[in-house]
Amino acid sequence: MENKENTFSYDTLSEAVNDLQKRGYTKDFLIPDGKECIYCQDHSLELSPDEFLIDEIYRFEGMSDPADESIVFAISSEKHEVKGLVINSFGADFGYRSSKLVEDLHRRAQNNN
Repeated sequence: MENKENTFSYDTLSEAVNDLQKRGYTKDFLIPDGKECIYCQDHSLELSPDEFLIDEIYRFEGMSDPADESIVFAISSEKHEVKGLVINSFGADFGYRSSKLVEDLHRRAQNNN
């Protein structure tokens, strides 16, 4: 299954999250510090990059500071029959490890188009 181009447009992060959840992306995934994976606390599920696909990506600039940016990855895993969201904020406190994984995820998504 290939990465889909974004067919939806959102003005705000909350609008994107609400719509993606309505479309079945209901699990919340985090990027744990020091790991190259995503983690769903609800299911105690850890997914390595080869266990999920990035279906859609949305970026939002901060209202008060354009340097603050949020990114939403809509991901799915056929293997684990789960769909969810990875939400990350870029800013002064954004860690290198998370940044590197997000960059790798974004690059993977672009290569699948």
